[in-house]
Amino acid sequence: MAVTAVNGLLKAQGQWDNAAVKEPLQVLILNLMPNKQDTERQFLQRLAAVEQDVAVTFMYPVSHHFKSLPKAVVAANYVSLNQVIDRHFDGLIVTGAPVEQLDFEAVDYWDEFLAIISWAQRHVTQTLFECWAAQAGLYAAFNVQKQEVSEKIFGIYTATAVDEDSRLTRGLSTDGALKMPQSRHTQLILPEDLPADLHVVATNNQVGPLVLNAPRQRAVYVTGHPEYEATTLANEYFRDRRKHLPINLPQHYFKESTLSTVDYSWPDASRQLYQNWLATLDLAKVGLV
Repeated sequence: MAVTAVNGLLKAQGQWDNAAVKEPLQVLILNLMPNKQDTERQFLQRLAAVEQDVAVTFMYPVSHHFKSLPKAVVAANYVSLNQVIDRHFDGLIVTGAPVEQLDFEAVDYWDEFLAIISWAQRHVTQTLFECWAAQAGLYAAFNVQKQEVSEKIFGIYTATAVDEDSRLTRGLSTDGALKMPQSRHTQLILPEDLPADLHVVATNNQVGPLVLNAPRQRAVYVTGHPEYEATTLANEYFRDRRKHLPINLPQHYFKESTLSTVDYSWPDASRQLYQNWLATLDLAKVGLV
């Protein structure tokens, strides 16, 4: 329906036109990505396509040493934990971050990350973790480990198995409906016997779980980037080529060998996944979950 940005760089620069919303779901986004404006736009555009009205507040970790933007600029346009510590939000989204090859404890904002997800247990109805944050959240809650892969998991991957009873997969249970961008150097090491509260909702037989759910933790873990725009993986690919970094072509992504046309196959699945997640927040507001 409609989304409004409560704060953020795009709003401050007049690059996002807020829509009128009535009693919106309040969603806090902890933006850990270096390209903050691109990430803001991606999430705002995805949430603008769902059926619910949403108000988005962007958050940052104050303990992070910023490289891509002056910290003062981020602080002026984002909130910190201390600024919202007494508030309640319907949802928290924690984005990915380009730190997956570091040990979790070596990430400069690791202690603050733990403090935020602990705070969220009391102040947020449900948290959605993406990519690195999904791995970090699973490690923090269940001691699930990660390992580096020999070749970067990079491309668009379709769910080969889906839990059709999950609210998160409504409209996505048809064969091939759930497609998701992936861009990561690590994968989860799931134990053979999962913790009682942890469930795999969707998986791909090549790259592993795509979506996991932990109801008692009030958490959803998404191993990829449903928010990515059509050209995001292309930009990453050509960036790494320019830097002479090892990178393979993204799988199931370019339409032809000239690499000029993208098969933009995932926006419907992304919209449905976010809509399903937001619907669980709506149900929680009326005490049905």
